[in-house]
Amino acid sequence: MTSPAAQPIPKNQPRASAIQLDEVNKVYRTDRIETLALSKIDLDVQKGEFISIMGPSGSGKSTLLNLIGLLDRPSSGSILVNGKPAAELSDRSMARMRNEEIGFIFQTFHLIPDLNVVDNVELPLLYRRSSGNERRLMAEAALRRVGLTARMRHFPSQLSGGQRQRVAIARAIVGNPGILLADEPTGNLDSQMGDEIMGILEDLNQAESATIIMVTHDQKLAERTERTVRLFDGRQVS
Repeated sequence: MTSPAAQPIPKNQPRASAIQLDEVNKVYRTDRIETLALSKIDLDVQKGEFISIMGPSGSGKSTLLNLIGLLDRPSSGSILVNGKPAAELSDRSMARMRNEEIGFIFQTFHLIPDLNVVDNVELPLLYRRSSGNERRLMAEAALRRVGLTARMRHFPSQLSGGQRQRVAIARAIVGNPGILLADEPTGNLDSQMGDEIMGILEDLNQAESATIIMVTHDQKLAERTERTVRLFDGRQVS
């Protein structure tokens, strides 16, 4: 994941904003009902910061992550990603930003069972103008980063849960994004495997200044991040 732009940012120096949300609301409407999923969310995540998002089920955590990751648009309010207003982006520009500037890590891995590990990791690079050899070298480098070079030719079904999550992290970082969004990345793992995955995320944050926003139910993991944003019924609470 190392690149000229990915240099560690000293924690005692001012940092620019990676993510800014101002008065963000998200409403889901059907013919009969209107559901307020998020209400007046204000959030400023600095570049190189590692934060956690906590709250009970249904509090809006995943909705918030989807908005930050440009997978959905807010009903009102503004979102800036690396200083770029999301509202001004076309669907194509949003897709390009997701591919180049944001990496996604999911609880359920989302690996393609018919592809081996290195091919799974290469997938995000298929949307870029790079050669097959370049894609392979980048995928192998990402797998070295998470300690899985010995498993490159294995298929997801041949891996443990922890190994599959490592593949998912390698896929998320293969394109050198500055922002990583992790939705319950340890939720399907035992405590030991969860601790190992958390260690990888901490190393990406500390060594390469990746901005990480992690949804978690685990208070112990949240305490290892710089700060915690708590949601309840779609609202921020202290």
